[in-house]
Amino acid sequence: MVPSPTVSGSLRNRLVLALIGGAAVLAILLFFTVRSYAAKVAQQGQDNILVASVASILDAAALREGALEVDIPYAAFSMLSTPSDDRVFYAVFQDGAFMSGYDDLQLSDGPEEEQWTFHTGEVRGERIRQVSARRTLVGLGKQTEIAVALGQTQDALSDTLDQISRNAAYLGLGFFLLTAALSFWVASTTFGQLNRLTMSVTRRGPQDLSPFKKPVPKEMAPLVLSLNSLMGRLDQSLSQSEDFIAEAAHRVRTPLATVRSYAETTLHRVERKENREALRAMVRAIDESSRAAGQLLDHAMITFRADHLEREEIDLVDLTRELVQRLTPIAEMRELSLSLTGEPSVPYSGDPILIQNAVRNMIDNALKYAPADSTVEIDVDTTPGIQITVSDSGPGFPPDEIDMLTRRFERGQNATGTIGSGLGLTIAQDVATAHGGSLVLTNQQKGGACVILSL
Repeated sequence: MVPSPTVSGSLRNRLVLALIGGAAVLAILLFFTVRSYAAKVAQQGQDNILVASVASILDAAALREGALEVDIPYAAFSMLSTPSDDRVFYAVFQDGAFMSGYDDLQLSDGPEEEQWTFHTGEVRGERIRQVSARRTLVGLGKQTEIAVALGQTQDALSDTLDQISRNAAYLGLGFFLLTAALSFWVASTTFGQLNRLTMSVTRRGPQDLSPFKKPVPKEMAPLVLSLNSLMGRLDQSLSQSEDFIAEAAHRVRTPLATVRSYAETTLHRVERKENREALRAMVRAIDESSRAAGQLLDHAMITFRADHLEREEIDLVDLTRELVQRLTPIAEMRELSLSLTGEPSVPYSGDPILIQNAVRNMIDNALKYAPADSTVEIDVDTTPGIQITVSDSGPGFPPDEIDMLTRRFERGQNATGTIGSGLGLTIAQDVATAHGGSLVLTNQQKGGACVILSL
C-alpha cells in the first residue's frame, strides 16, 4: 500500500483566498472612492448654485440717492429649489451691519472682495451649506459695502449621496462577485497544468520510466526536471537489479550443479555403505540448496518483471506444449506422464517468461506428489475465462492448510521429505496477480490436487 503524503493546506485554496481577499479590499476601496468623488461632485454642484444665487442678489443691489436698495430677484431662490424642499436662509449686511434676512446667519470670516467663502455649519438646529460674498457699491460720492450670506439645508444632497452610496455598494458587490468568480477560474486554470501532470504520472504503467516531454509552464519546469531525473535513476537502478538477478542466478546455480555432478560421480565409486549414505545426504542437500536458490532468484525475477510487465502476443497452448515437452523426460524418470488437453489455440497478450515460469512451477509441484504410473493433466481453456489447470492424482492439499500454501516459504504437512522451497505456488500467484487474474487451489473429488491459473 502506498503511504499517503502528509497534507498541509491547499495551494489552490490559498491562491483563491488571496485573490478573493484582494478583491474584497479593492471593492471596499472602490466603494469609498466612488462615494467620495460623488459627494465632492454633488457638493460642488450645490456650491455653484449657491454662488449663482448670491451673485444674482449682489447684482440686484444698487445705491439710489445715497440709499442702498436690494431687490432680491425671484430667480435667486427658485434656482435653489430641490425635491426635498430644502430650507434657504439668507442675510444682507451693509458695512457689516445687518439689514435683512435671518439675523442668526453670520458672515464667514476673512473673505476678500469678489471672492466666495464657503462654510458648513448649523442654523436654527439645521445643518446648512453657506456661502458669503461682498461687493462695494459707489454712487453720488458715497461708497458702501454690501455683504450677502446665503445658506441651504442639505436634505436633497444627503438623499443623493445615499442613492449614490447604494449604487456604489452594488457596484462594489458586483465587482467583488465577478472577481471571486475570476479567482476560481484563474486558480483552476493555473493548477490545471499540475493536475494534467499528475494524471500523466498516474496513467503511466510501472515499466514506463521515460522522461516527460510535453511543454509545461516555466514555474513547473524544476518539478518536471526533478521527476525526469528521479525516473532516470530508477530506470538505471532497475536495469542494474535485473542484471544482478540474472548474474546471481548463473553464479549460484552453476557451482551447485558442478558440486552435485562431482557428488554423484563419487557416489558411484564409493563402496562403504556409510559413505554412500553421506554422499546421498550431500546430494539431497545440494538439490535442496539449488532448488531454494533457484526459486528465490526466480521469485525476485518474477517480482521485478511483474512491476515492469511487458506484454507480448502469445499462444498459451504453444507455450504450454513447449514446456510439457521439456518436462517430459523428468516426468518419465519419475514414471509419470504429462497430458495436455483443452483448446487448440488460446491467443493472449502477456509476459511469456512469467507465464511459463508459473506453469512450470505448477507442473513441477504436481510431479513431486503424483504417485508413480499416474498422469499429470494440463488443460488450457477459455471457459469461463482464460485459464491453465494442472491436476494430479496425489494426496491433494491438506484442507486445513490450503489457504496458506500460496504464502512464501509455507509448505503443507504432507511435504515432509520432499525437496522444495515453499515458493512455487507463491510465484504462480504473483504471476496471476500481475496479469489481473488469480490462483485457485482445490482438491478433486476423485482425489488429487488441482491448481487453476486464471488470467
